[in-house]
Amino acid sequence: MSASPIILYGRKVVGGCAQGEALVTQQTISGWGGVNPLTGAIIETRHELRGVSFKDRILVFPGAKGSSGWSVVFHTARLAGVAPRAMIFNEMTTKAALGAVVMRVPCVTAFDRDPLELIETGDWVRVDGDNGIVEIRPLNRRTPPCA
Repeated sequence: MSASPIILYGRKVVGGCAQGEALVTQQTISGWGGVNPLTGAIIETRHELRGVSFKDRILVFPGAKGSSGWSVVFHTARLAGVAPRAMIFNEMTTKAALGAVVMRVPCVTAFDRDPLELIETGDWVRVDGDNGIVEIRPLNRRTPPCA
């Protein structure tokens, strides 16, 4: 029997609906110099996801940092076909919002609970940007034995 999904309620940044495997980082992402826009790979030197691509995944991160290069980098990623399917972030900044808008991917923020505490890389996540709802189906986690 599968476990019930975890539901988060937040605020729409970009509408639409997408689902896929989560890619989670506890670190902010730099748009200018932190991402290869042709592969979607994080290239920031000391980033925990260095070398990992967000292509076709649900990107879960605390927010953006750096310059407004986010718009150019993420627009290029969309044109190159390497954009994430959706984005979930905690801190609403113009950089993160602009990245979601130019990529045209569903995006939700301002949650009732912290998604970084509930979502792990590999979980299956459904993002309903129109309604500000994120559904998490934890995968590959060890479940405690029944008491």
